[in-house]
Amino acid sequence: MSTTQQPLAAPVDFRGALVTPGDAGYDDARALFNAMFDKRPALIARCTDVADVISAVDYARNSGLPLAVRCGGHNGAGLASVDDGVVLDLSPMRGIRYDPTTHTVRAQGGCRWGDVDHATHAFGRATPSGIISTTGVGGLTLGGGIGHLSRGYGLSIDNLLSADVVLADGRLVRAAEDENSDLFWAIRGGGGNFGVVTSFEFRTHPVHTVAAGPMLWPMEAAADVLRFYDDFMTRAPEELGGFFLFMTVPPDPSFPEHLHLQRMCGVIWCYAGDLERTDEVLAEARAFGPLALDGVAPVPFPALQSGFDALYPPGDQWYWRADFVDELSDEAIAEHVRMGAQMPTLQSSMHLYPINGAVHRVAPDGTAFAYRGARYSQVIVGVDHDPAMAAALREWTVAYWEATHPYASQGGGAYVNFLQDDGAGRVRASYGPNYDRLSQVKAEYDPGNLFRINHNIAPAS
Repeated sequence: MSTTQQPLAAPVDFRGALVTPGDAGYDDARALFNAMFDKRPALIARCTDVADVISAVDYARNSGLPLAVRCGGHNGAGLASVDDGVVLDLSPMRGIRYDPTTHTVRAQGGCRWGDVDHATHAFGRATPSGIISTTGVGGLTLGGGIGHLSRGYGLSIDNLLSADVVLADGRLVRAAEDENSDLFWAIRGGGGNFGVVTSFEFRTHPVHTVAAGPMLWPMEAAADVLRFYDDFMTRAPEELGGFFLFMTVPPDPSFPEHLHLQRMCGVIWCYAGDLERTDEVLAEARAFGPLALDGVAPVPFPALQSGFDALYPPGDQWYWRADFVDELSDEAIAEHVRMGAQMPTLQSSMHLYPINGAVHRVAPDGTAFAYRGARYSQVIVGVDHDPAMAAALREWTVAYWEATHPYASQGGGAYVNFLQDDGAGRVRASYGPNYDRLSQVKAEYDPGNLFRINHNIAPAS
């Protein structure tokens, strides 16, 4: 079907906006966070409630058009949209409720993490999520959910208590440990392969003000800093999160002017424990010289969560590669230092997210997320606003990944939320021994593979 044609007929009893090519606002409605992808769907169905979701799913199934599901639109591979198909857009569904009795929060499928942080912060609570507040709750959660609180409180999926899911046949079901438990197992890391999640129920934790911010060291100290960081994160209390990164210091007033545009290495810390112990917990890091910047200070947790929003606005070009990592050998560190020094743009970076602690206390087959023994989730991202830089971003990212991949976790997988154009083999590797079970669950709940515009898990034959 050409994008110049109209869909065969509008979805039945649809209350939200239906946006088609030629409509005012079509280009805004189809825009993705990663502007490296420029897709032109035949229909964007902006759902206002569960009934709209059911209508859009039925329409896509009956019309034979490919179906993509969109929440925040952050998917690095552009899988929140599809050419010549239907985009089921959940973004109008942003209702949220915190229950002070059970300390749980229920968020609709279109919520972003900033919505959740706002709702829970008023009660001195939080649930683990990512590091950018505009990220959709749905996409991040369904892939696993790695972020500042992972060491202390696990992944987002480890705090998911239940979900309402619209299946490929249009039925609405509840997925939890006590109901559709196989589906509940699968959606905790298996991505959007099994249905449209219209609401999530999360456990929350007592997190309000955290000690957070960057510590930066000169790039020439990077090898020593990586060795220190690798050792320190095996001993640090689990309430301390902190991801290592290479960065070019932005010309922003929050950074000293003499550091602007310098390539540096550093750690973004988040200590969610007793703030009176902050100096004790971070003493080793502060003593590890030559420290160029110590920006750690008490901040409200939502302020930390939104701290990268301005640096990474919608509409930039992104190219991703990723791995899980069990150890940082001297050989791996040497490659990191070599490639980190070649970052092509201000926004390009490499992050190492620590996923030991609470993440390791869930069995590898306890959820779809299989790499429970890995110590880090590594991501390499080439980012810039200029489309002319796309090739250079990809070249650096691929070269960096090829240099460090030989030192990655056995199994060859990566966090699925960090995959881009890695191919079906990499998707299978990212689920490891859980893939076959996921394929069986897929065959039960989506045998026709309606939900295939994703890092797809093929239904078992």
